[in-house]
Amino acid sequence: MAEMLTAKEMQAMLQVDRSTIYRMAEAKRLPAVKVGKQWRFPADQVKDWLQRQTAAHTSAAPFPGDTAGDDLGPLLSPPYIQLVQSAFAQALGVMMIVTDMNGNPLAEVSNPCGLFKIINQTPNAAQKCIEHWVHLNTALGLEPKFIHSRLGLLGARGLIRVGAELKGMVIVGGIAPDDWPPNPDQVADTAVAFGLPPDALTPHLNEVFYLVQAQQDLVLSLVQRIADTLAHAAVERVTLMEKLDSIAKIVNL
Repeated sequence: MAEMLTAKEMQAMLQVDRSTIYRMAEAKRLPAVKVGKQWRFPADQVKDWLQRQTAAHTSAAPFPGDTAGDDLGPLLSPPYIQLVQSAFAQALGVMMIVTDMNGNPLAEVSNPCGLFKIINQTPNAAQKCIEHWVHLNTALGLEPKFIHSRLGLLGARGLIRVGAELKGMVIVGGIAPDDWPPNPDQVADTAVAFGLPPDALTPHLNEVFYLVQAQQDLVLSLVQRIADTLAHAAVERVTLMEKLDSIAKIVNL
């Protein structure tokens, strides 16, 4: 019968708390089996798991303390980013996207408004969105604040800081300003800028997010906290990978 490790032995091996071991087992992120009410961990499968994690760490991007690159992608998986941003976007009633510092999206836009969906069908939409997201990156001040997008809607960003570096942004948008909708000439100019017929946007002007002032204040207060949540997850992953790397070296894997 294969040797089975206890949760206490796994805790000592990975240098994480017992609750983390249980959560990883429940989520099937660790090779584990339930024996009665206790978790047990097959030693041979744990060894294989350590090897895979070490290999993934070796091929990953530099540690956040390094100066090479500003890519958040290798630190957090797209499915995880999608899950987080979708949950918050639905809860706050806004669009949301996570990008790197160059404005490149790391997942699909969550909870897109109808007006954005129409614009997003045009060939140059992605590039114009990236240009706007980069503009949010260069906005003065670290505190989130609303800025008008190319569509005339309000958007804001929180900065994802990992170690000493800024690695990405959490961007919220699709929010109607007080003077929405824009006048017909502005709407026509926006449509033409995106390569659409002048009247293509008019039927969709109300397909945006209308937030009262208290809701807008809540969005601004939370967007940086969402960014901090993603930053914390990235730091934890890097820390775990370093521990696994050290373990692998000790046991000569």
